[in-house]
Amino acid sequence: MTDIQPPLPSPGVGARRKGPKSLPKLPLSVFTPPNTGASDRFPLPPSPSAVHPQSVVDAHVQLEGTSLDAWKAESAESFGTKIDSIVVSLTDVNTQDAQKVIQGLSGDPSILAVSISFPLEKGVPSSAPAPPLSASSSPRICLSTSISGSSPTHVEGISWALGQGFIVDMHTAVGGGEAGWEILEDVIGKVTESQGDRKGKIVLSNILPPPHPLSVPIVKLLTHPTYVAYQGHIASLSLSNVYIKFLPPAWGESTPQASLNELSKEAREWKRRVKMYLGPAVEAFGYQRIIFGSSPSQAANAASNAGAWYEIARASLAELGLEQEDIDAVFGGNAKSVYGA
Repeated sequence: MTDIQPPLPSPGVGARRKGPKSLPKLPLSVFTPPNTGASDRFPLPPSPSAVHPQSVVDAHVQLEGTSLDAWKAESAESFGTKIDSIVVSLTDVNTQDAQKVIQGLSGDPSILAVSISFPLEKGVPSSAPAPPLSASSSPRICLSTSISGSSPTHVEGISWALGQGFIVDMHTAVGGGEAGWEILEDVIGKVTESQGDRKGKIVLSNILPPPHPLSVPIVKLLTHPTYVAYQGHIASLSLSNVYIKFLPPAWGESTPQASLNELSKEAREWKRRVKMYLGPAVEAFGYQRIIFGSSPSQAANAASNAGAWYEIARASLAELGLEQEDIDAVFGGNAKSVYGA
């Protein structure tokens, strides 16, 4: 009797069974212009100017005083009509004043969350923040802290905040050298270890892109110590509970002018530099854990230009050849999954 082998599954069936989405590996070609001799069988991706998020969640909006008017004016032309919701950063406001500001913002349905400065470097507080600053408040309250060194009390404070259900916005101020990266790795590693199986969410800023001197020519940046350190350490921070904000960088200058139809000479230079940092970050974190924000990190000490940064950030991502679902994630979906959960 002849054994009858079961039929092989249709290739179409296997193709429809999607497993976990693997992190993208970016070819070197994303940094070079396409070959003009490409045939019709290999169509070029859409023009970067044609790739836009369907909606935007701005995950880092700094107030001017207690008003959103300045941010609305900056963002109006570039992405104002696409705004779904925002995360307000009150990192330069003390806790008592933050309560008043939050009460004034609580009626605005566009505010997804508010991030406030909290002295986590002092360790576990004697009592948890009272409403409207509790983890269960509406809008959601996140605690912000700046990392400039590693200490047991700071680790204890961050671990306590995560255990209380707070998202911790961690602003890095450790410099761009090997020692600074090792401090950051040490803090995040100890905090994550202390959480066990229940890991709270940490969101890093002032790291994509990280600070570096614009005086370094872009042709020499690949071998510059700060870039070499970035390449060597960014993947070590990519733990499952760690996210990274894509914010205007601390490069010693305000964000240059940029619009949909035209990037200034300075903005094009920024875009080239930004793409150099985006590549390693995307390979380490994937598009699922990178979050767009339009205001600089508190550690950056730079002037805001929300609309110009949106255009530079959008064009930089688009030129990596990402799909629509990926740009929608970076500019909206990821922030909602973190701050809206």
